[in-house]
Amino acid sequence: MTLRVGRIPFLVCAPFFFNSVGRENEFPDVAFVDGPPSAHSAGLKDGSIHLSPASSITFAQKPGAFVLSPSLCTSCSFEVRSVKLFSRYPISELSGKNIRMTSQSKTSVTLLRILLENRYGLSPEYVPGLAAESTDDACLLIGDLALEENERHRFAYSYDLGTLWQEWQGLPFVFGAWLISKEALSARLRPVLDDYMARLETSIHEFRKNPSQALDVWLAKYPVNLPRPLVEDYFSVLDYRFTDERKQSLSLFFKLAAQMRLVESAPPIEFLE
Repeated sequence: MTLRVGRIPFLVCAPFFFNSVGRENEFPDVAFVDGPPSAHSAGLKDGSIHLSPASSITFAQKPGAFVLSPSLCTSCSFEVRSVKLFSRYPISELSGKNIRMTSQSKTSVTLLRILLENRYGLSPEYVPGLAAESTDDACLLIGDLALEENERHRFAYSYDLGTLWQEWQGLPFVFGAWLISKEALSARLRPVLDDYMARLETSIHEFRKNPSQALDVWLAKYPVNLPRPLVEDYFSVLDYRFTDERKQSLSLFFKLAAQMRLVESAPPIEFLE
């Protein structure tokens, strides 16, 4: 039986997946499915994939269906750079203004709503969409689109959501977590899963040891319109360790999302054992 893995073609996920690019035949019991976090969140919930470094809010959207890797996540220390609110107005003036909200990640959308409504007491108009349009007062972008918008300087103001959360709560935010469907814990799939999770740890270690070489592989498959020094420096702000304070932060995020009725409840976090 094949383990179906959601692979996200964003720079932030390069350490997880660079060693599978062009070498998929070295993973005979694994099928990689490329797509954004939103697609993999849907795939996890409908059973079409078994695991992915998906939007962390997905865990709370289907309580009891998943376990998390106890050691791996996608996080930062203050700034994350690739999850940002770009605005033509100061954040304090966004009540009544329209904000275009990315469709690529429910976690980022939920986090922005918590920040704007709970931290700042604002009531903006949320407009669905992928990229900024000329009529938008502000927009939320994630991943490579956010990194590219950083370089365009089309908006007077920009706000890093990782920084806004940590300034407010004193904890680093967890944007992505390795969600694992409980179907993958079956007797047939568990050995494949355990082997793959071990290879993930090795992949991150190899990336940190030689990021330039790893990025050569990644960018040949998933190019970005960014200067190479900026790409390499991006990984200085990212941290993939699921520490105790990050687990505390994720639980708090679920609690605040439930209080605002953005999810039905704040489920207890279950980890892969």
